[in-house]
Amino acid sequence: MSVTAMDIYKLLPKTNCAKCGEASCMAFATKLSEKETDLELCTQLAANEMEALENLLAPAVREVIIGKGDKSTIIGGDEVLYRYELTYYNPTSLVIDVNDEMEEAEFDERVKTIENTEFERTGELLTLDAIALRNKSGDADKFADAASKLKESKYPLVLCSFDPEAMKKALEVVGDENPLIYGVTENNFEQMADLALEYQCPVTLFVPGDLEKMKELSHTLRAKGLKDIVLDPGTFVGDAIGDTLDNFVMIRRLAVEERDEDFRFPIMGIPALLRLNNDEDEVTKSIKEATIAATLLNKFADMLILNGSEIWELIPVLTLRQSLYTDPRKPQAVDAGLYEFGQLDENSPVLLTTNFALTYYTVEGDLKSGKANTYLLVLDTVGRAVDVSLAGGQLNGKAVADLIKETGIEDKVKTRKMIIPGLAAPVSGEIEDDTGWEVVVGPRDSSAVPDYLTEKL
Repeated sequence: MSVTAMDIYKLLPKTNCAKCGEASCMAFATKLSEKETDLELCTQLAANEMEALENLLAPAVREVIIGKGDKSTIIGGDEVLYRYELTYYNPTSLVIDVNDEMEEAEFDERVKTIENTEFERTGELLTLDAIALRNKSGDADKFADAASKLKESKYPLVLCSFDPEAMKKALEVVGDENPLIYGVTENNFEQMADLALEYQCPVTLFVPGDLEKMKELSHTLRAKGLKDIVLDPGTFVGDAIGDTLDNFVMIRRLAVEERDEDFRFPIMGIPALLRLNNDEDEVTKSIKEATIAATLLNKFADMLILNGSEIWELIPVLTLRQSLYTDPRKPQAVDAGLYEFGQLDENSPVLLTTNFALTYYTVEGDLKSGKANTYLLVLDTVGRAVDVSLAGGQLNGKAVADLIKETGIEDKVKTRKMIIPGLAAPVSGEIEDDTGWEVVVGPRDSSAVPDYLTEKL
């Protein structure tokens, strides 16, 4: 269960000194429970009290940082099993692989594609998070040479080799950048663990399909002093995907519900494995890889290594990740008010929509792509879409009348005609009565609005 403000308050000094910047200790406790402030701001805690609170506030799943500074990604930090219990933090890191057998031009082009991949949705720029370098050649020198090429890349690295000699040579080149070592197995345990300690890098423990052995090796890694561990229980694809999901769920339950110290670490999945020994065409493999990635995203994966880099394959994965890691208690919304598109004058049309982010950015995109010249009134519906705000009562005549006054739109246009979304037709009469404006019911889909403005006005 997540830590409540009252749990935290019980361990605070209760002096209400306000030195932390909050009016009371309870207010500070509330901010701590929401991850909106730092415990260090409380200056009246003794060392043992600080330690007790740090232990209480530590997430069920340890946060692991890969890379350094701006060139880093954070995984883990989960506190609950289900997002309706508490917001999910630290979105799943999406990693694309390259390998040390690629020709230089192909290698450089793939890295460039990874770094330039981006997709804007609801005002947020969605990107990838890291690059995984595979030691496909089995040659230690080639692995190190490829790692050196990635030293100046904009993303942190995951070094993938089970050969301690190859890993050591790569770490000699990029070990100062805190890459993730992949990985430790039962066969290379001592050498890889020593490398992780020597270079102070996070490490992945790979134990496919055997959680008892994973627990044993995780315990031994911790005993050696390694704290930043990522768990890979194996990504079994095809008919065995159910086994993969069972292992992911079991690990996360052991971390969150049982607080089993050996499993309180981020989980890695590797959908890219689907492409091994797979004779299907590239499109089919890409679709299946994206499907597996989406499935593991829904079942607690903190990092995913993918092979496919086509934007059409990545968009559904990026979109799902964005949706999973928004706060379910706070609808995505934009600021209400008046927005302007194109060349405007006193005769320009006036549209109405709601401030649900997905609605607004869809409308914005359609207006821009259609080169529409129009004013857009955005009504505060507490982040609800047109049909939902209509049912909930937020979209009503009085609210629109107040918006007209607040934005001063009547000083900008001499017409008094407003085009409302097709779904808002039931309140067209109410809006006319309360605003004194003529209301025209427009298209249900905003993609039709630019043509509608051209043809009807």
